[in-house]
Amino acid sequence: MQLGMSFFYGAQADRIKLAQQMGVKHAVTNIMPGERLLPNGIDYDFSPFLNKLDVFREAGLQVTVVESPTPLEKTKLGLPGRDEEIEVFLKMFKILYENKIDTVCYNWMPAVGWYRTLTEIKARGGATVTGYKHDTKSNLELTEYGHVPSDKLWDDLVYFHKAVLPEAEKYGIKLALHPDDPPVEELKGISRILISLDALKKATSLVQSPNNGVTLCQGCITTMGENPLEAIEYFGGEKKLFFAHFRDVRGNRYDFEETFHDDGPTDMYACMKQYYKVGFSGTIRPDHVPTMLDEKADHPGYSALGNLFAVGYMKGLMEAIEKGDK
Repeated sequence: MQLGMSFFYGAQADRIKLAQQMGVKHAVTNIMPGERLLPNGIDYDFSPFLNKLDVFREAGLQVTVVESPTPLEKTKLGLPGRDEEIEVFLKMFKILYENKIDTVCYNWMPAVGWYRTLTEIKARGGATVTGYKHDTKSNLELTEYGHVPSDKLWDDLVYFHKAVLPEAEKYGIKLALHPDDPPVEELKGISRILISLDALKKATSLVQSPNNGVTLCQGCITTMGENPLEAIEYFGGEKKLFFAHFRDVRGNRYDFEETFHDDGPTDMYACMKQYYKVGFSGTIRPDHVPTMLDEKADHPGYSALGNLFAVGYMKGLMEAIEKGDK
């Protein structure tokens, strides 16, 4: 198992230095932040991403996962232009292969993506965390795409899988599908389909491939009302567990808030031990951390100090398991 940190936003020099000081050797990054549509069609410019990889390489960090790959908005919605998006997505595989990156984390949440109604909930010691309340008026406002039914999203996912999984197998790229966050039935008129453990199992079996698996986001699994230990056991046993987000939440799918990694309802030691038990060999990273002392919540959930605490906590759990009885 590889402990990684996320590098998603802006200049990363300070966070890279923190990673070096903490002994973290693996990085999770995106292709380009904030893109929902292809800016240049199939002539997509990968040079900024390649430059970013050079920075990590010079710092002694190996990028193991791309999270938020090239845009797939039209593909998820089955709109004209999806084949061009898929062509760019496939071009990415060769680049990842050449740079020894074997995992792509992607989601099937068009228009909205991961979503919070609250970003500065007071937590322990005055730290702030994000949260979600389903009865918020903004949740009912439709996007430009109007109402999108669930069967449409399932059909579009199958189309995508049939188009990309053969090439993923060719290049040894593991496609790690992230569950919907929050896992509610509908948000702003867009159905959410990956909102249960059964739905994730279905998604990884619609098109059979050893490269069709999941990002096991513990927070999403918990807000679904599912048991993360059972999820780790199932997907680990099926060899479909490709990437993991280590986090915890308090509440349910309609009303929840993030927590410090040591302050939520989930037995995080048991979860970490379960990853070892199933032989998980991919990357695990802390996710959705609190914003702590004197930090600005420019990107809630991704502060530096929160990651510092989370990495130390995770390293402690991992060492305790590695030196004890696995």
